[in-house]
Amino acid sequence: MDALSNSLAAADIAHVVHPVTNLRAHETNGPLVMARGEGIRVYDDRGKEYIEGLAGLWSVGVGFSEKRLADAAYQQMLKLPYYHTFTSKSNEPSIRLAEKLAEMTPEPLTRAFFTSSGSEANDTIVKMVWYRSNAMGKPEKKKFLARTKAYHGITIASGSLTGLPTNHRDFDLPAIPVRHLTCPHFYRFGMEGESEAEFTARLLRELEDVIAQEGAETIAAFIGEPLMAAGGVMPPPAGYWEGVERICRANDILLVSDEVICGFGRLGTPFGCQKYGFTPDIMTLSKQITSSYMPLAAVMLSEAVYAPIADNSARLGVFGHGFTASGHPVATAVALENIAIIEERDLMGNAARLEQPFQAGLRSFADHPLVGEVRGAGLIGALELVADKATKRPFEKAGRAGQIAAAIGHEEGLIFRSIVDQLALCPPMIVTEEDVGEIMTRMGRTLERLTGAVAAEGLA
Repeated sequence: MDALSNSLAAADIAHVVHPVTNLRAHETNGPLVMARGEGIRVYDDRGKEYIEGLAGLWSVGVGFSEKRLADAAYQQMLKLPYYHTFTSKSNEPSIRLAEKLAEMTPEPLTRAFFTSSGSEANDTIVKMVWYRSNAMGKPEKKKFLARTKAYHGITIASGSLTGLPTNHRDFDLPAIPVRHLTCPHFYRFGMEGESEAEFTARLLRELEDVIAQEGAETIAAFIGEPLMAAGGVMPPPAGYWEGVERICRANDILLVSDEVICGFGRLGTPFGCQKYGFTPDIMTLSKQITSSYMPLAAVMLSEAVYAPIADNSARLGVFGHGFTASGHPVATAVALENIAIIEERDLMGNAARLEQPFQAGLRSFADHPLVGEVRGAGLIGALELVADKATKRPFEKAGRAGQIAAAIGHEEGLIFRSIVDQLALCPPMIVTEEDVGEIMTRMGRTLERLTGAVAAEGLA
């Protein structure tokens, strides 16, 4: 600590409470302080260069230090730095963004409600769905269906929808009525001798059985990420989403597509629901909406969802929900410019074109003795580390191999996300094929060193 005195690291240790961090370990180890970014690269306060292989937190689509976004924020700050959207007030950027999102998203979605984060957006969806059920004279229709290993946020309601034990333990979650269904990940949850098609059929039967047990009249909505990302990068099995949509429609259950990570071209299509062939009633958008240059999220609603909410606000005299920053003019101005860049530079097309080399690069590690499965879609992918390839046996000390891999990756100049023992990549959508090659080279060096490091700790 003496060497750190009067430094940024010392001040961080003394004063900053970090999310998703072992806080006592952080007090000993200190932070990695980032000083600047450029394109797909970031640089720490000692000048070391890293490829940001997770685009920050799955989010910096147009790369770091994009001047057009800085200019958009500056110009809007000069013109109207802040105004709210309460009590029928508005501003041009939020109006134009709502209009743009209605144009971009699948046809039924026409209305936008703005928040500052995906967690707030999914929290808002819970409240809106409950409000709507009450408005329709169905006060018992309040339950949500989600999946184990899903990630939908970290507030009380959205954290309840999340299906990860780490986000529940000792937070007294779930705190709302939610049933978590089997994670649609065939590698980990398929039964011995079961085909992928049989796995899909089993999950759809489970959904029907849970609806029958709970009563369709009590279930308001099913929420899911098109591709489950933060839980470990798990694309759905073939036919899964078509089946989920069919069952939800047959039982008057709203379908919510959480596009916080999959949206705005990450999978090579504008939105993940289009990649997997289903049409939602409600959609959650965030992260790449501004490339995370400004905090912003949006809830997109169909007219069928919106109408009872609007009618109820007329009956009660107000829709009693909102945030100080809902429709913030600077955030929405940045979002408009960010979306313009994505479209002008065809970054959605870039993700589609680079899907093959990116996924092939990851698959080149499939024979590595520590890699149990390679998976992904578009410009999202993951390597699952295992103690035994033949049996899929995970490491006894869950997460330690992933921690070691992440530390080695930092030394090799590659930042990825270790999700327990799964190494996730999601680079900025501006990557080139040459960049993809360099990412794979650095990942290859990381895996080479990881074999010896895992053996030295006796993990394998």
